[in-house]
Amino acid sequence: MMLGDEAYAGSKNYYHLQDAIRNYYGYRHIVPTHQGRGAEHLLSRMLIKPGDTVPGNMYFTTTRLHQELAGGRFVDVITPAAHDPADESPFKGDFDIDALEAVIGKVGPERIPYVCVGATVNMAGGQPISMANMRAVRELTQRHGIRIFLDATRAVENAYFIQQREPGFADRTIASILMEFCALSDGCTMSGKKDPLVNIGGWLAMNDDEVYEEASNLVVVYEGLHTYGGMAGRDMEAMARGIEEAVQDDHIRARIGQVEYLGQKLIDWGIPVVRPIGGHAVYLDAKAFYPHLGQDEFPAQRLAAELYLDSGVRAMERGIVSAGRDAATGRHHYPKLELVRLTIPRRVYTQAHMDVAAESVAAVHDRRHEAKGLEMVFEPKYLRFFQARFKPKE
Repeated sequence: MMLGDEAYAGSKNYYHLQDAIRNYYGYRHIVPTHQGRGAEHLLSRMLIKPGDTVPGNMYFTTTRLHQELAGGRFVDVITPAAHDPADESPFKGDFDIDALEAVIGKVGPERIPYVCVGATVNMAGGQPISMANMRAVRELTQRHGIRIFLDATRAVENAYFIQQREPGFADRTIASILMEFCALSDGCTMSGKKDPLVNIGGWLAMNDDEVYEEASNLVVVYEGLHTYGGMAGRDMEAMARGIEEAVQDDHIRARIGQVEYLGQKLIDWGIPVVRPIGGHAVYLDAKAFYPHLGQDEFPAQRLAAELYLDSGVRAMERGIVSAGRDAATGRHHYPKLELVRLTIPRRVYTQAHMDVAAESVAAVHDRRHEAKGLEMVFEPKYLRFFQARFKPKE
């Protein structure tokens, strides 16, 4: 707080943030934004033209919306294993390389502004992508002259899973794995509220000089001057420090260990969850919880509501409500996964908190056969899962 340089232009905290990103992520240029979706907006606005296609390893809500608002279309080319909650594959965030190559062949590389890589993949249950798969994506896109942009929001967690699960990385530091992984891309978007350990802020990073110049100009229109991008100096300083702490092996081991503790407790109690346990959250399988409810009855939303009513534990629907509607037809997207996300903030909760959450999930599971579906009574136009309202069916 006391180190914040709140000068409108040229805040020293901006340069500290720039140095931290260069030192640990390796990108040449950064443009700060007020949060991650500000970076998504700039990237989509700059690179996507109407009619373009953006392939990726499963959609994320705000990312896909920005792509669609720019006139693009997202195409999911994630490995089929990602759609099976019970599949124990260690890297369920991997791309289906054949599917990606088929998309490139169908639409042409000139209509693909970039490939969007999530690391980890939020909507699949916080699942990682392997270094080997990332190299394969890079090799394919380089042959066709296509850029790669990461959603690097949880790339540190992804690096941890590479260290723990991928042969050849057990003796590597998290920092070195992160740097190698990011070097296989052309830039990234970041939400600072995740890996970098802060409350607000984000950035868009890139290596291309021309893209940086355009982003530096466009950020002034939507976020603020290119040396603060809507962030206070103190927040940029906190993010710079957070980046340095986030890549420490002991930190990330303890962070993911807490998530795994909750996940394993639920597995031991017979609760259906996405396996293996992901990086930032435990995901409940709402279809398995409520097999008697159809997807149009919003089972994941019902489960999240039941948890809140039971204990005050606030969870997040990641199913049909989050998937939204098809931009062209207006019909619901029907995702194969219908999940409830139990997201665990970093450096906040104790083991006792995890036990309380687990006990509430178990109590709701015990009376699962009593649950009725929901009816949506208010639906916003965009990102409906944030503000939609529901009532129980009679």
